[in-house]
Amino acid sequence: MAAALVSCTQASSGGGPGADVPGTSAEPAADRARGAESAGDADRAGREASTREDTAVPSPEPALVRDAFATLQATLGETCTPGAGDCAYFLGRVTQELTELDESMRADSKGPGHFAKPLADMKALFATLGEDRTEAHLEKHFSAIVGTRDGINTWMQDHPDDYR
Repeated sequence: MAAALVSCTQASSGGGPGADVPGTSAEPAADRARGAESAGDADRAGREASTREDTAVPSPEPALVRDAFATLQATLGETCTPGAGDCAYFLGRVTQELTELDESMRADSKGPGHFAKPLADMKALFATLGEDRTEAHLEKHFSAIVGTRDGINTWMQDHPDDYR
């Protein structure tokens, strides 16, 4: 009985078996709470780090030339009548499609030299349009916009390896 009393006294005073193990106490619940707190801190730090990493939005790559050309081709059957008030969407869309095709051609592995003619045509169009994308301004340049689209379509038809 005296031996049992001695071992209980040593365990409660921090002496005895396991006394040199860090982070242990006579109360297992306190040990579990400390362990959960440490795990919670590590888990929280991991979530915060992944949140910081996820907030960096990668910039999208330009579409492949074939994909950008396909969306431009989708406008071939469309038109509008300048002055009738129905050109804002159509001319805005064609201009946007040409812009995306320009970006794709410049980023293509064949290099911009391969696409010299269409890139030159788009550069001339964009210089003419400037930054003004209002309906009235685009209507003023209707022929240049549609002509550039149609010219690029013709050039691409002669280069099927670029869009198939």
